[in-house]
Amino acid sequence: MNNDRFGTEFEEADKLFFDQIEAELMEDKTLQTQARVNKIDTFKYAFEDLFISKLIDRMDQNHEIFEKVPEDKAFGDLVKELMMKKIYKKMNE
Repeated sequence: MNNDRFGTEFEEADKLFFDQIEAELMEDKTLQTQARVNKIDTFKYAFEDLFISKLIDRMDQNHEIFEKVPEDKAFGDLVKELMMKKIYKKMNE
């Protein structure tokens, strides 16, 4: 998958990297509770802290993507925003 906007070639490994982070976030009981009891604007804070933690936990698996998230603010913000909205929606279904 080519992403011209950010000049990044997303490969299956990159997609898998984010899918694994998403799966771990979906399983987090505290985050599930936060999603149920808060509006998305408040949920965002709990999500961001855990997202960064999961990203750091997996940095050895995909160092290039790990570095791009904090270095390219637009890219990092977009990834966080899209994943947060997706997870919030799933947790509230």
